[in-house]
Amino acid sequence: MSLLSAELQQKILDYLPRYPSKQAATLPALHLVQDEMRCVPLEAVREIAGLLDLCPAELNDAMSFYGFFRDEKHPLGKTRLWVCRSLACALRGGEELLTTLCQKLSVRPGGTTADGTITLEFAECIGVCEGAPAVLINDEGRPDVTPDKVDSLIEELRTRPPVLHPTLATPPPRAGSLSAVNPL
Repeated sequence: MSLLSAELQQKILDYLPRYPSKQAATLPALHLVQDEMRCVPLEAVREIAGLLDLCPAELNDAMSFYGFFRDEKHPLGKTRLWVCRSLACALRGGEELLTTLCQKLSVRPGGTTADGTITLEFAECIGVCEGAPAVLINDEGRPDVTPDKVDSLIEELRTRPPVLHPTLATPPPRAGSLSAVNPL
């Protein structure tokens, strides 16, 4: 029996026409699985490898290289919260923000709250420097998050529905459709 649903397998296959080789669809496939399952289990790695004509070690290499993906021993919470530690954010209170979030959530960076709602991580830069200190909520940048705003942020995150990776939320056009034609 397959771990990946037929629908999820089809979503992965729908990406293949967008790329010059099946291997090039590795990252979108891993994102799709992680978004749905909140991790990429070993069995899913095997199944994705089969769909992309790769060996599981090649997918494992991609997972470990990027450090973004989680295995089944370390699943993500419903919401992934990144705290920026770039120079701009550090100078405007990013470290204090991270410390406050760790205390309020009772987790260390990389950990998930006991109720499974929030995984707290840090990133070196999330590209929201003009709004330092900033956080990334799943894939959405949020500027000007200071320690005094942490309680309301946590409440918001505990009650919001999970959000899919934005580039994967809309499936690619199917091969053969007019929108799938490359005009170049």
